[in-house]
Amino acid sequence: MPVSATDDEALFVLTAAMLTPAQFPGVLADDYPAACAELGLDPVDDGYGLVFGQDGTGARWTVAISDTALVACALAAWDCGLEYDLSPDERSVVAALPGWPLPVAVAAPGVPDPHDPPETEGGPPLSPPDTATWGPAQRRLGADEIALRWRIWREQLDAGGESEALDEAGGSGGVDAPPETGAPDGADQESTAPESADQETAGKKPEEPSEEEPAADGIHPGVRRALEAAQEYLRTPPPPGRIRSTAAGEGVRTLRVDGEDWSLVARTDDIAFVLLDEEPGEVLPVGRGPELPGLLEALEKLAVRPA
Repeated sequence: MPVSATDDEALFVLTAAMLTPAQFPGVLADDYPAACAELGLDPVDDGYGLVFGQDGTGARWTVAISDTALVACALAAWDCGLEYDLSPDERSVVAALPGWPLPVAVAAPGVPDPHDPPETEGGPPLSPPDTATWGPAQRRLGADEIALRWRIWREQLDAGGESEALDEAGGSGGVDAPPETGAPDGADQESTAPESADQETAGKKPEEPSEEEPAADGIHPGVRRALEAAQEYLRTPPPPGRIRSTAAGEGVRTLRVDGEDWSLVARTDDIAFVLLDEEPGEVLPVGRGPELPGLLEALEKLAVRPA
């Protein structure tokens, strides 16, 4: 469908998101190729910009464009409260997909309420993943929320009087990262998406894990499994996007790492938090200890960074 026109096919742009190896809506999948697969797109190296809007009848549309720089500029301007006319050239349009894969909280004025267009030969319209109950989508949203609001989460942890214990002995009941294996030789490796706040974890204090199933060493089995899986990434690099790195200050990076049933968020100069599919709404801290710094440093070398 046209991105700009004068009839019912005109797209009224509401918001946008990046879909690149370094930056994609975490609610969609654990990595970039899987996120592209959710939208039926090829995982090209340069990625896409996703433009969400309505046509003149109010129908929801997602337009994938190749001009990622245009979308990045628009998101940066909107984040600063500035106006930006996101009007992609039709030559940059890769696909026009019915529906929205993410929840969008706004609607275009002067057109009918948002609704899905009639089903086409391409299949049913896109729809946001179910986040009503805890699962992979909620878990990834929770980790994204912590990454965006790291200072708030860290202060909540400190207010609980747990900071010194976490820094010195490891978090989550004395959890420490498993021994480092080292990165492979030569290893070098979201402006926000619409409605990315995790309703179950937002505003909730980091919790000590359940004491019902601790291992003999006091480490939550799920946390140990996640850390061991992260270590395995150093030996067998995962698909693009499973390890992402963003700037968090001078010489500091925020890491987002995902696995099949776990998510990790960390600062390279601080601790980590782990979220598990098996622990609904729980945020499990991992203390810095002697091993975590090396693991985070090695993961950061593998991470994809925004351009």
